Amino acid sequence: MSARYLLPYPPEEIGGLPDGLDAVVWDGGGPAPSDEAVRGVEFFCLPYLRHAVALPVIGRLPALKAVQTLTAGMDDVLPHVPDGVVACNARGLHDASTAELAVTLILASLRGVPQFVRRQEQGLWRQEFHRSLADRTVLILGYGSIGRALATRLEPFECEVVKVARRARPEERVHGVGELAELLPAADVVVLLTPLTPESRHLVDAGFLARMKDGALLVNVARGPVVDTAALLAELSAERLRAALDVTDPEPLPADHPLWRAPGVLITPHVGGPSSAFLPRAKRVLREQILRFEKGEPLADGR
Repeated sequence: MSARYLLPYPPEEIGGLPDGLDAVVWDGGGPAPSDEAVRGVEFFCLPYLRHAVALPVIGRLPALKAVQTLTAGMDDVLPHVPDGVVACNARGLHDASTAELAVTLILASLRGVPQFVRRQEQGLWRQEFHRSLADRTVLILGYGSIGRALATRLEPFECEVVKVARRARPEERVHGVGELAELLPAADVVVLLTPLTPESRHLVDAGFLARMKDGALLVNVARGPVVDTAALLAELSAERLRAALDVTDPEPLPADHPLWRAPGVLITPHVGGPSSAFLPRAKRVLREQILRFEKGEPLADGR
């Protein structure tokens, strides 16, 4: 008899689940399970960082009712989910890790850490002044759960945080995207946390970048296509803006891409989520969703 669940971790490692949970375990690292093994699967959790090999399996699950990701974004997954199947992201799972990386990128860029690392390799001791995060204005574009986690971490740094979401939320002092034209010129740092949607694709275009003040820092920990790469390269090449990018368009970034060598840019290879904070939070999210599914309750963050 086919299993009901297709999971990236053994149920006993997830913990807190009913004894004898009927599951096939596949982490995406080896051959996919046979059709016979998965023909009864109703709940499929895609293995993290292995969506490319996991997405074709969705079409082989005739009994499927729910797809769970371990990512905040689902732009690559939703086109593969059949009608009538619930797709759920992992809201909250990456809040701590991604917010932590955003702070790291901001501080490293403002304080000149990439230059110092390069000089260390040459044995060069050269003191110089750099900007502090203190007294700066940081605009967070995409003020959701990760945005809240970032704002909390920025509080001790004596900077002003401006929050922007798709819609204004006056009770939380959150501005709407319609106010960006007025807000951008005052921001020293702009952090992108918006999901990738048709509306947000190339939201950061030449006009958006032109409104940013001279010397401002753009930090992208959202999705690469939120930014028009050609427009950003023009600003970087002119040395008017700087950037810290955990995501790029294209991605992975080819070795010969001009972004690698653009002045004033710091690039990390989409590592906002993968950290030691990931696994315990992933198992917690998965445990809670499976328990809901077992009880026939609506799944969290489903669409």
